[in-house]
Amino acid sequence: MPSSTEPKISILELRENFARFEITNITEGIANALRRTLVNDIPKLAIDKVIFRHGQIQDSMGNVFDSSLPLFDEIVAHRIGLIPIKTDLKMNFRDKCSCEGRGCSLCTVSYNIDKTGPGEVYSGDLLPFTGNVELKPVDPLIPIVKLGPKQALLITAEATMGTTKEHAKWQVTSAVSFKYHREFEINKADNEGWDLIKEKYPKSIIRETKETITVTDDYQQRGVLNFIDTVNHRTEVSKTKPVKMTEDRKKYVFKFETDGSLSAKDTLKVALEKLPARLNVLHESIVSPD
Repeated sequence: MPSSTEPKISILELRENFARFEITNITEGIANALRRTLVNDIPKLAIDKVIFRHGQIQDSMGNVFDSSLPLFDEIVAHRIGLIPIKTDLKMNFRDKCSCEGRGCSLCTVSYNIDKTGPGEVYSGDLLPFTGNVELKPVDPLIPIVKLGPKQALLITAEATMGTTKEHAKWQVTSAVSFKYHREFEINKADNEGWDLIKEKYPKSIIRETKETITVTDDYQQRGVLNFIDTVNHRTEVSKTKPVKMTEDRKKYVFKFETDGSLSAKDTLKVALEKLPARLNVLHESIVSPD
């Protein structure tokens, strides 16, 4: 039977690209380690190499286009690298693959863009042709560059697995944060609108007595506290007056969102699997005073 002091995780809200969850019985250090793991240690597929074909290009109708662009190649390559791509966590890191870094279907996906102007080039024009061809851009409408008449973009690109430690283009998550579990004890006699609070935030109700009602903002962030002031016609956020706030420093509420390359569920699962490794590295780096 698990001990009451062992860490426990509870999912408060889970959508495809968003998660809010609560962990109990951990320290601030472990909470921050989990935050850093969510930011830095989640593997992701991203474009790491772009090859441009320069000069004149002729299409099947005999029309001639110039592959010179209105933007520098480096800018276009940077934009392409930042496009979120669906990720398969079974793929290998290229430097750890059995192909010894040469690039194969287990560690690399190749893409091309073959677009002529006038018109916009979008992320949806980035088409996979080797490796797992199901790994396409998350959003097909991210603009890359605008082509004028007789201009063309013809490139090949390679996507590999990486993490944020190497470059921001491999960052899966954003808006990663955590806070203490907070409770607000509302004195019914001093808060005429307490019944409206109960009606609007039923999930946030922790307990109720004849004199008080206690709510948490774990689900609604600051919405509960702001609503308390609104229904009681107060212009400033409540602090010590009719609402008593307490924090539990053994409970932490996290939230994060992903760029769509991985689902929030898969991202959280990977982070929890990798957290012990991050803590072990910290433990091994501690130098004994002896």
